[in-house]
Formats: sequence, C-alpha cells, structure tokens
Amino acid sequence: MLSRQVTAANRHVVVDGRIVAAMRFLKRFWAGIEDGSVTVTFRRWQRPQVIAGRPYRTGGGIVEVEALDTIAPSDVTDEDAVRSGYPSAAAVLADLRGPPDLPITRIRFHRAAGPDPRATLAADDELTADDVVAITTRLERLDRASSIGPWTRATLALISEHPERRAPDLAAMVGRETAPFKLDVRKLKNLGLTLSFPVGYRLSPRGRAYMDRDGDEGGRASTRRVGRRAR
Repeated sequence: MLSRQVTAANRHVVVDGRIVAAMRFLKRFWAGIEDGSVTVTFRRWQRPQVIAGRPYRTGGGIVEVEALDTIAPSDVTDEDAVRSGYPSAAAVLADLRGPPDLPITRIRFHRAAGPDPRATLAADDELTADDVVAITTRLERLDRASSIGPWTRATLALISEHPERRAPDLAAMVGRETAPFKLDVRKLKNLGLTLSFPVGYRLSPRGRAYMDRDGDEGGRASTRRVGRRAR
C-alpha cells in the first residue's frame, strides 16, 4: 500500500516520499477512474509525459501507471476504448487532441489503494501555527496570480454562507462566469479547504478551522496596527 501525505505548504501530494504530479482527465472520466472502470487513456504526445510505476493525481483520485506504449491508430481496439470510457476505437480517435502527426501513446493504469490524500487533508482540522501561515501564503499566491484580484477568502466565505448552493448561483453572486469560478473552487479543494457535493460545496473541517483561525489572527493583527497608529 502507498504511504501518503501532503507537504506542509499544502501544495503537493506526496506518495512514498515522492511529490506526485497531475495527469489531467476531463471531468466526465473522474467517476470511472474512481470506481476502477476506466483504466486506459490515450494521448498524442511528442514524448511521454508519465513514467510507468509512478503514481499521479487525477480528478478521480491517485492512479498508478502500469505501462505505456506508442501505437498506431489501427492498434486502438474497441476493448481498450471501453476501458478508457469510450464506446469504440473510432470514438477515441475522433476525440484525441493534438496534431494528427503526433504519435499516440496508450497508458494503462489502476486506481491506487487507499483514500484520496485530499480527503485526508480536508478532514484534518488540527491546524498548527505553521499550517495557518502555509495556507495563508498559498492563498495569497493564488490571489496575486489572479486576473480578477484577490478572490480566495471571499470565495471561502461565500461557500460558508451558502453551503451546497449551485455553482452558477454562487458565481452570479460575485459577478463571475461559472466555469472559471468552479476552476478556482477546485484550487481551494486541492488545498483541502472545500468539499464538493452533487450540488455545490461546503467548507471542509480544515477549511472551517482555517477560517476561524484566520479571522482570529486578522483581528489581532488589526488591533496591533491600530495600537501602533495610536501611539
């Protein structure tokens, strides 16, 4: 079984002492990855982007790559297509992204045993002072990188005030388009701060603990600033 943790900065999943990179899948494949019915994927890559024997993060949990090989379009079988979440080889080839002159890589993988480390992180509400600083640093970095300005704390507060509310409703409340709003919430989920539901989101235990601690720290900091100005 794999040994998992998340780094102190809450930015990387670590499995057996190695930082785990992401392997991206469209959302419609996540459920199949999670239940083990999707175990193959096809990519057009100039060079391999994953390594056999290593774990990778996906929207459906951690997977372990078993093997990868470069194949011709005629080598895509209906059997592998079904295992990749498609009805046929023709459907796979029609949906493959990338220039048609790039080689096709077939990747076989399986869902890794054990819970998604993000879920484990989300349930951990015993935050140390270092944890709070690390989360704050990461949120501030997300804020600085955003074209819309600071959004992380406002989004956490919005989810706290409107649990399991439709994402389009939440996005409209802050004047945002739904797709980029959902993408930003996913970034908060990757930090273990939110939980996804069939409809909407909730703060995770960790997210709730952070908001409580962040509010306390912010209040004390404001008091200290006011005191310094008064002097």
